[in-house]
Amino acid sequence: MVGARRAAAMSAARDAIFGRVRTSLGRTVINTEDRAVLEARLTGRKRGPIPARTALDTHPLIDLFVDMAAAADSTIERVADGGAVPAALSDFLARYNLGSDIRMAPDPWLDTIPWAGRPTLTITRGASDGSDDVGVTAAFAAIAETGTLMLLSGPDSPTTLNFLPDNHIVVLRASQVMAAYEDGWDALRDSGAMPRTVNFITGPSRTGDIEQKILLGAHGPRRLHIILIEDAR
Repeated sequence: MVGARRAAAMSAARDAIFGRVRTSLGRTVINTEDRAVLEARLTGRKRGPIPARTALDTHPLIDLFVDMAAAADSTIERVADGGAVPAALSDFLARYNLGSDIRMAPDPWLDTIPWAGRPTLTITRGASDGSDDVGVTAAFAAIAETGTLMLLSGPDSPTTLNFLPDNHIVVLRASQVMAAYEDGWDALRDSGAMPRTVNFITGPSRTGDIEQKILLGAHGPRRLHIILIEDAR
């Protein structure tokens, strides 16, 4: 009952706000023509400016993503197929003396990777509580425009893995690399499943607030490592 009263109050407040907006515009109702314009804008998917540097064929576009991601202090390792991912991940752990414990997203696609080939890895699946050194996730897409990863929240991709561990490892397929942000949004709309949260991540966390010096890991992972699978497009 309390919930119904709250919903009714919110609806009334919204109607009052929209009413004041219409009054300020000299309109008392939304006419058919205005409604058609609004619906066209909502469904038309108007695209923003696309940088000329992204007008590339497939392989140069992937190279652009790698270059832009590296410029943002991400590290990238390119592997031939999914079978090479466990070794690449283990090499990253050894490089920074991170041990063998990883917290992995419960993503069905990540489960197709032959992790059993590296029995020394200790894999726990699920959201992070902040005590994990290494989080491993997949990504929905990668944006070559800025070297950015596009990650979606959901049961198979807990957002905590993107931000709480000191080291974030993202397993990405080359076929997921897109030219611009608009391409990523188009792909998400076409998927028919809009998540609660979309995170765009470009490089590790950083801040320049302390004496105007760039520090990594200030508000999230200090390292962002991308394992890029060179799958066919």
